[in-house]
Amino acid sequence: MSESKTKIESIREWVVEHKLRTVGALWLTGIVGSVAYNWSKPNMKTSVKIIHARLNAQALTLAAIAGGAVVEYYETKSGEKANKYAKYMHVENFQRKD
Repeated sequence: MSESKTKIESIREWVVEHKLRTVGALWLTGIVGSVAYNWSKPNMKTSVKIIHARLNAQALTLAAIAGGAVVEYYETKSGEKANKYAKYMHVENFQRKD
């Protein structure tokens, strides 16, 4: 196996290790982007702008949580999680039995 990782593999590995940070960062980016977008509309009330920003951030958060669930499912299904556990417990030749 090659020691060098592609940028996408590195990003995927970071996301797998930091799921909550990823969801939090997406939420923060979504709320800031939504507030900035809504504030650019001069004919809306401030309360409506805040409500729209909150709704957009909630939708993005749900999408991020669903994405995290997909990553978790894939990680468990592929046995990657079991291998990480085995490495953590210093177990050699750990095989997942289905």
